[in-house]
This record gives sequence, structure tokens and C-alpha cells, in this order.
Amino acid sequence: MKRLLSFVLLATLLATPVAHSAPKKIAVKPMQLLTTIGTPEEVSGAVVSGKSIIVFGSKASKAYARAIDATGKELWNLPLDQSAASIATAAAVDIAGDIWIAGATPMAMGLTPPTTATPLNPDNAVIPPNVFVGDLHAVTIWKISAAGSLILTNTLPTSYVLFPTAIAVDKSGASVVGIMATEKGNAGFLANTDNAGVFSKLLQLGTVSTTAESVVRHSDGTFTVTGSSSETLAGKKVTGITDGVLVKVSKTLKITSVVRSSVAKGKRNWNSASNSLLLSGEVTAAGKTETAVTKFSNTFAPTWTYRFTSTGLGVSGSANQAFFISTGAITQLIWSPKAPTPLLLTFDSKGLITAANSAPTGQSEVLSVLNSKELGVLALTSSAEAVSIFTPNPR
Repeated sequence: MKRLLSFVLLATLLATPVAHSAPKKIAVKPMQLLTTIGTPEEVSGAVVSGKSIIVFGSKASKAYARAIDATGKELWNLPLDQSAASIATAAAVDIAGDIWIAGATPMAMGLTPPTTATPLNPDNAVIPPNVFVGDLHAVTIWKISAAGSLILTNTLPTSYVLFPTAIAVDKSGASVVGIMATEKGNAGFLANTDNAGVFSKLLQLGTVSTTAESVVRHSDGTFTVTGSSSETLAGKKVTGITDGVLVKVSKTLKITSVVRSSVAKGKRNWNSASNSLLLSGEVTAAGKTETAVTKFSNTFAPTWTYRFTSTGLGVSGSANQAFFISTGAITQLIWSPKAPTPLLLTFDSKGLITAANSAPTGQSEVLSVLNSKELGVLALTSSAEAVSIFTPNPR
């Protein structure tokens, strides 16, 4: 009888469907405007040091940095270079709170570079109209204390016009990547310094159609550079029209591996990378534009990935955030924007979306996501009129 009852119970369990509720969709919460920090022509971006927001860029053809508090009140303002033209285009903060800014300046007096073409500027980066781009042949870094004192300035002269796109710092020094003109088109570059700001040699990536958009410094002394390429790199041929690339570089500035992210008859670019290799970038194919967000392992194996309908460019923040301008519905969210809208997504370690926040419409570009112990999460956007900082943190 027990066996009969067991068979009856088993048959009942097999025949009865188990109800699973659909995952609850996440509501998108609006971010609050913290402050505006200037015009797109004068502001390249911002970083956080303690309770100060450090704004950097170029004004009247001169690179500058200035600090403001969370209300927008100016704390200090520092000219970085007195050359006829200079630009400050990327920044990072070290563990001591000092600010490292990368940019470009003219060659030192007496040095005459060979004539080269102006960079193609594939990212459509804003360069002040009164800056003569053809002069900018030297990679330059400035190190500034949190109080606004200039600690050091160093330059690395090159033979090409260049545009730094990102800088990363750790206790051993800094790495600057960017784009430079060549006789055949444009190439990416990587330039490293020690902790005193002294440059080593420059590594060129590609010769015709390659960009370097972001750089990660690893604890073993190696580097990861991300960007795009339409040419063969380290023996790896292009698959799409333009591929997103992850390039591993050794301590001795040798390319040791290249991984290409491709789409058939389309273009890809990894615009941004966090220290944990959370990458964000553009995908354009078949008349459709998306933002790709992918978490890679240290061996460049993808562990999870998303594609979101968007205006393209995306930026990664810390280990688990991506910021882009969304143009379509997202399955996991209560979300269907009527106009392009900046959207900040937070993921867990398995890639599940755990939170979503939006900034107002009317923003044309996302610039960065900053994570600060003192100020929380800050999301920078640019409109035609202003660069603004938004925060999801209630104030």
C-alpha cells in the first residue's frame, strides 16, 4: 500500500505544473541634478578627490583644472600650461587624492616635427575652436594636489599630432592612451610614466585605422588597452568593418594578445573599461545602433554581455555600472523612452540588472560615471549648452 501511495504521489507531482512567477521588472528612478560645470567647448570631464569635484578642460586655448564643491562653489582654479595652445582631455585620481591630468601641448621650442595630417578624430571629441590642433605633438601630464598646487609637469614629444583619450594611475605610475595622426591615417598609442611622472617610450598601436580609448593598469605590471581597429593587429585580422579590440601589453610594452569583438558588416568600438574589465562600447550594423556592455575575465573571456538600443557610446563605472543614452525598451525594466534618455544601470556579479536610474532628456552624450565615498555616484552628461552632473543619491 505504501508503494502504491508513493506511485500515486509521484504521478501527481509529475502531472502538476509548478508555478514560477515572472521576475519583477525594475522601476527606473530619476537622478537629481547636482550642478552644471561649464560648456562642452570648455569642459572635457571631471573627477572626484575627497569632497571636491575637479573639472578639467581648455579655455581660451589653455588647459586648466578647477575644483568645486557639491553645490558648484569654486574652491580653486589652476592654469596648467602657458603654451600658445594646449588641451586637457583626461584625468584620474590616485590613492593619495592627487589628480593626474593628461593632455597635449606643442613641441618644445627648437624641436621641429615632420609635417603630418590632422587626426581624423573618430570620437568627434570637442576641441576648442581657437586651439590650433596641428601644434599638439607632445603628450603631457600634470599632477596636482587636492589643494590645487601643481606638483609636476612632464611631456613626451612625438612626431605626430595627438589626442589623449584616457589616463589610469596606481602606486607605480600612470598610463596615457589616445589617438594620433600618422602618414597613412590614425593609430592608437600607450605612454607610461613612473610615479615621478617620468615617461618611458611610447607604444604605437596600428598605423592606418586604430584608436585607443581606455587603459587598465594591472597589478602584475601589464596593461589592457581597449578601442577599435579596422586593420590587422598582432596578426589578428579585422572581421567586421571596424572591430572593438582588447589589447594586452606586457611590462616591456610588447603586445602579447589581441581579442577582437566584431559584427558582420558593421562597426564596433570599446569606448570605456573599468579596472575589473567591465567594458562599454558602440555597435552599429544594419542601420541599428546599440551600446554593448560586457564583463570580461582577466583572460579576455566574456562572462556576461548585453546589447541595448541606444545612441551608441557607453561608459563603464567601477565594477558594476554602465551609462549610455537609451532609445528603446529594456526587458528587465519598466522602461520605454519616448526620446533618447541617459540611463545608468547597476549589475550584480552575475550580470543581473539590480538598479536603474535616468537623467533628463536633452543630453547629447554621456561622459563618465564617478564613484566617490564622500559624494556617492556621479554621472556626467553633455548637452548642446552645458556639461552637467547628476546623482541617484537622495540629498
